Order: sequence, then structure tokens, then C-alpha cells
Amino acid sequence: MTKADIITEIISETGSERIDAQKVIETFMDKIKKSLTSGENVYLRGFGSFIIKYRAKKLGRHISKDISIVIPAHNIPAFKPSKSFTESVKKNVPIKKNRNK
Repeated sequence: MTKADIITEIISETGSERIDAQKVIETFMDKIKKSLTSGENVYLRGFGSFIIKYRAKKLGRHISKDISIVIPAHNIPAFKPSKSFTESVKKNVPIKKNRNK
């Protein structure tokens, strides 16, 4: 599902205008990005948390040059689903083997 699909679903369920639904979605995503870039996590009860994860410095490989490189410590954004959300997915989504094929 894409952002456009989400907007279309919101329009069909609420009867709102496309421009209004799009503005709400864009503003929602912008607020999450701004919160995370300022170092603040976002908690949405019953859905999940947008959090900042710390990655320690580590040694990596540049395969084509066959050299070792140091990957510096850094923070990355991450999403942690709520327990109820995780349980719902486990219960309702069928297990597929070789999902990429």
C-alpha cells in the first residue's frame, strides 16, 4: 500500500476532499520526522512507537576494494509495533515461505 492508496482509503471512508486528506497525511509524517530529528520518540498507543536507535561504531568491508572500513556510531529511525498490533498481524496474516519470490 502506498501513500496515495492510504489517501484514497481515507477519502472513501470519511468523504473528505483529496487535498484535505493529503494535507493531514503529509503533516502527520512531517511531525513524526521533526520529532525524531529533534531526538524525541513518538508513541502512538495501540499502534506502535517511532523511536531512535543507536548503532555503535563497527568494522565493515568494502568488498570491491577488498579493504576494511570503520562505520562510525550513528542513530537511525525505527518503528516498534505495539503488542496488540503485532498479535493482530500474527493472527491474521498467513505464513508465506520464500516471501521474496
